[in-house]
Parts: sequence; structure tokens; C-alpha cells
Amino acid sequence: MGLAGAAMGFAALTVSGAVAQEAEDGPAPVTPWGEPALGGTWTNVTLTPFVRRGEYGERLVHTPEEVAQIEGDVQIEIFEANQITDPDADAEFEHETTVTRPEFEAAGGAVGGYNRFWLDPGNHLMRVDGEPRTSILTTANGRPPSPKADRPTYERLDRSRGPTDSYEVRSLGDRCIIGFGRNGGPPMLPNGFYNNNYEFVQTPDQLMISIEMNHDVRAIRIGGEHRDDDVRPWFGDSIGWWEGETLVVQTKNIPQVQEFMGSWENLKVTERFTRKSENRLHYEFIVEDPDFWEQPWGGEYEFAPLEGKIYEYACHEGNYALPGILRGGRIEDAEQAANAK
Repeated sequence: MGLAGAAMGFAALTVSGAVAQEAEDGPAPVTPWGEPALGGTWTNVTLTPFVRRGEYGERLVHTPEEVAQIEGDVQIEIFEANQITDPDADAEFEHETTVTRPEFEAAGGAVGGYNRFWLDPGNHLMRVDGEPRTSILTTANGRPPSPKADRPTYERLDRSRGPTDSYEVRSLGDRCIIGFGRNGGPPMLPNGFYNNNYEFVQTPDQLMISIEMNHDVRAIRIGGEHRDDDVRPWFGDSIGWWEGETLVVQTKNIPQVQEFMGSWENLKVTERFTRKSENRLHYEFIVEDPDFWEQPWGGEYEFAPLEGKIYEYACHEGNYALPGILRGGRIEDAEQAANAK
């Protein structure tokens, strides 16, 4: 059997109901109180990037030939990554790869310190109403619009302190406060690497979204009002209401450290959750900030059901990296002080 044939055989073992959007479907369920049921475990893992690659221009949907090539290539990646490593290989050994995703290739294949075996970037392109999409963004060219030339600028960090001076100048991901990427949002986006999983818990007046990356929780008040102060909780201040079969969620007061492409102070994100069927939860988002962009813009995708449960992502359990970074900085400070003398 050739490499491609072997990869396709292996693929049959790797594609689960969590990502196989062609799985047998059924009608959209409803809650005991009669509203569309959003609850359950879901994933937005996908091969479709947030921003469209330039070669697709203004084309929103892939051709069947492109789908076969892209989804076939990822099965070859998976097959090759699962080959047994020579136990006598040195520490720099890496499996030879026939195909590599552009974003992984740009990172030298070792994304975040992991090789391809440890990653779960998805097996399929994102389908929306059955269409395999070239990007999550639905702007004409699949890219964010250019910001206004006179948009406000904000100082993100205290530039008087270096990256090892304090835990306070490290990223939120380093500190395990919220996950890296924008899994939690809003808008909620797949990170392209792993842990793109969610649990939705729904009541008549609340929607809770537990985000695996990393143990974050969004609490959305259904039928509530926005708070009237300037307190900016993690993931912003979210309220929701029903428009027919769709739960509309509006978020304001997003913290500066969770800014989206530079916007935060007057950023408003509107999300729409629509249970299309047993296996399809449609998600649409619109971002707007009149100080940053001329007009609102956004994108869409579909969550797929996730087989299994979500367990705690214990980010700092036994994690000595952050104190190690700070301790290394203090050693460098001492060496520089000694050399200055």
C-alpha cells in the first residue's frame, strides 16, 4: 500500500463524530421549556483559517478538488506523525514529512514546542450549510478591513519594565489566567492547534460556556441588561435575547488586555447562536467599533458535536516555567550588576 493509501486507511480511525460534519443528522432539539437547545459539548476545530489565503481571492467556498487535496494532506500528516520514533535517535530528530500546513512550516514544525503528533488542528474544512469554506471571515476578501488612520492608540504594557521584571508584564496565557488565542472570545475562534472544545450549559435565564482552553467560563445573562458602570470583567459584559430560533448575544466593556485587533474601549461584539439540527450549531459574529473601522464586519462557522467530556485544563499544575523565567531574569540582573562594577 502506498503512503497516500496508508494514510487514508489510518484516517478511518482518526475521524470521529467530533469533526465529521457529514455524520447522520437529526432535527434540532428543544429544551423542556420550549427554546432551541444549545446545551452539550461542542468543538469548533477546523482546517479552515480565520483569514483567507491570498490565492483564493474573493472566493468563499472551496472546490471539490481543493477539499480532497487539503483534507487528504492532513491525513498524510497524521499518518506520518504517528510513526514510531527510533529510540536511538538524538534529541533533534524529527519525522520526515511529505506535507506540512503553512502555519506549522512557518513555526519550523515545532509549534509551541510540540511536534505534529501532539497537535489537534482538525481533520476537515469548515462546512457552513454544507459549503466548505476558505475562511471563517465573510468579508469580500476574507480579511479584516483596514483600520481608520486616525484610530486611537493604546499603550499595552508598562514599557519601563522588561519581560522578566514581573509576572504582571507576562501575557495572560503565560500566567494561565485565560487561554492563548481567542477560544473564549468574544468573538470565539479556533486557535488552530488544540483544545478547541466547549461545554454549553443552558437555563431559561443563563447560558454558560465552559472553554477548555484554558478552564475559562463565559456567563451570558439572557434577558438581562448591560451594567451601567465601567467595570470590565473577563470576556466582557454579555447579555442575550432570543430572536426566533436564534440566541443573540451582545458584549461590551471588554478589558484592554483582551483587545481585538487593537480595539477594546468601544468594541461591541454581537454573536448569534442557532441550533440548525442535532449535529449543527451555527455561530455568527459581528464586531464593530466606530473609532476603529468604517463599518461592522465579521464571520461565521458551525460548531460540531464533541464526543466525550471536557476535563479541567490544569495550566499551572506543576508548571515551573513562569517562576523560572523570573528567576532567570534576576540572575541576569545580578550578572549585569557584577559586570558594571
